[in-house]
Amino acid sequence: MTSFLIDGTLALDAGSLTQGLELDRQRMIRHIVLTHSHLDHTGSLPFLVENTFGSPREDGLEILVTPQVMHTVKQHLFNNDTWPDFTRIPSDLAPALRLTEVAPRQPFLIDGLELTPVPVRHSVPTHGYFVADAGGVVLFTSDTGPTMEIWERANATANLRAIIVEVSFPSRMQPVADASLHLTPATLAGELGKLEKDVPVYLYHLKVPYLDELRA
Repeated sequence: MTSFLIDGTLALDAGSLTQGLELDRQRMIRHIVLTHSHLDHTGSLPFLVENTFGSPREDGLEILVTPQVMHTVKQHLFNNDTWPDFTRIPSDLAPALRLTEVAPRQPFLIDGLELTPVPVRHSVPTHGYFVADAGGVVLFTSDTGPTMEIWERANATANLRAIIVEVSFPSRMQPVADASLHLTPATLAGELGKLEKDVPVYLYHLKVPYLDELRA
């Protein structure tokens, strides 16, 4: 379940925000950037909206999404079937939830941070993010199989400080990883071979049944 909290008010993905944060910290979140629509990245979002309903946020909780994710969130999540449509509750003029569309490859600003979505290769439309402030840039790949554009952009990024990249399955499960467009240690090595910078690399998305094997 993927979530990264930045400065207490911005989250990258919403897989585990309600499971991992006390209620007072949930109420501090004002913006959530979703990299893609899979439940391990969006699953806590409905509960976060409910838990923090009525919190004194200006303009409600903002969810920033690319066009494809916007469609999925509207049609399959906050649709008054799976979950109430909080983009209209308590009213159209003052909703608890605001959906803001962002464009691939176009940077945008949130609370002094510049975020740039870059497409990666996954089983649904997915974007990794470059997150920049005055101190440098961190790359979060989100879920991806072997890809190219994001590494080209990383090589062209001045002041890149760190990379957070996925690895999901052990290399013996390469066919499963290939079919689902995830990485194994073997394909991760190939991806990092595309990187021309010496920066710290942190792994995420390790599948629970294979943790010991992946950490070995």
